[in-house]
Amino acid sequence: MFGFGTLFLSCFLAAAAYSFTRSSVVNQRDKAAIVQAYRNAQVAQNELAANTPSAKPAIDRLTALGVNRFAINYRGTWSGGSSAQYGPDKIPVLLQQRVINESTPSRMITRIGDRPVLIIGIPLTVTDGSYFDFVALDDVSNTLNSVLRSLLFAGFITTLAGALLGTLVASRAVRPLGDAAQAAKAIAGGRMDTRLEPTDDPDLRVLANSFNDMASALQARVERDARFASDVSHELRSPLMTLAASAEVMQARREDMPERAQAALDLLVADVIRFQGLVEDLLEISRFDAGAIRLNLDDLLVAEFVRQAVAVSSAPSTPVAVTERAERVVIRGDRRRLARVVANLIDNARLHGGGECAITVTEPEGEGEPLGHIWITVEDHGIGVPPEERELVFERFARGAVAGRRSSSDGAGLGLSLVDEHLRMHGGRVWVEDRLDGEPGARFVLQLPADEVGI
Repeated sequence: MFGFGTLFLSCFLAAAAYSFTRSSVVNQRDKAAIVQAYRNAQVAQNELAANTPSAKPAIDRLTALGVNRFAINYRGTWSGGSSAQYGPDKIPVLLQQRVINESTPSRMITRIGDRPVLIIGIPLTVTDGSYFDFVALDDVSNTLNSVLRSLLFAGFITTLAGALLGTLVASRAVRPLGDAAQAAKAIAGGRMDTRLEPTDDPDLRVLANSFNDMASALQARVERDARFASDVSHELRSPLMTLAASAEVMQARREDMPERAQAALDLLVADVIRFQGLVEDLLEISRFDAGAIRLNLDDLLVAEFVRQAVAVSSAPSTPVAVTERAERVVIRGDRRRLARVVANLIDNARLHGGGECAITVTEPEGEGEPLGHIWITVEDHGIGVPPEERELVFERFARGAVAGRRSSSDGAGLGLSLVDEHLRMHGGRVWVEDRLDGEPGARFVLQLPADEVGI
């Protein structure tokens, strides 16, 4: 806006200055030319006053005075100066009529060739004649062109200076808003202790104090919710352990129970197991929120690790395909947490993906040398995940709009959220896409930093 404002002001001032300069220069040139033309006309009139048969004495006298751009109409006959370019044929007809026929002094600007010329016509009162003086305006045109170029250059410099000044002023003016935006982004990323620096500016002080109060209230609420989830999870563990132990005792006497009691016991055991998983997930989430997660990093041969993680999962018969190159890849990670990641994806496929899945360990497509990442993909045969829900499924307690149309309604929506949290702590990422073979289903891709070793 500073730049546009300066440009507008520069154009306005340049136009006004050029108009004033043009008017002043042209008027001065016009007055000087008229005075000189009347002097030349007086000389011609004095020479023609003797009633000479031709205008030759007047022409010779003017030529002797250095005047060569003129024309004289004497008794209907035209005579001109030594410059053939400025002859009677260059005088506009309208100007001739006003001066010769109407005996009215007049002037007119016209172009002879590509040059502007002022023609001044003066009737000679003592004799039957008229005098026309040609005044070249090249110097005026050159002066105005120089002034115009100077004004344009000055306008450009002024506009550039205005734009730079506007940028400086705007950056200083919006810097507090930029700081607030960065602080808000940091808070959204989990850094709840982010605050704005106090300032002496009365307007910005209100903004900073309001933002800091909001951030403090938000931090207190998040911490309170995190403590609530952690406390509830801890409080539930004791009765849950008692309930699980009771279920085990009842399970040991299952054969002594009636058939309906056995069915009820099976439901109880399944719900206790599901409840235990939910409590463990809540505890893990609360540790993430509290920043209490510490990774026990080891060098893991990725192919062997995935096979072991599948073997202890809820679907140990899940097929695992490993490319030849991936057999030599080592990742550095927390064995227990990465095994939990693989188990959660298998559980997700078992509950929502048609019951069967396949795991592939491969290097990323198009990955150059040396190998920088490894992909662990889990493909199922469910209905897939719509594109608009592929980010939502990794949020906490989010199961997606298709959850109700899947094969089971088990799960609280924490499994994939934990997968995303664990992967980010290991410097990796996870996403979901369609199967590459065109079959119905979802393809979850885990990407982890990796190194290739010779074995």
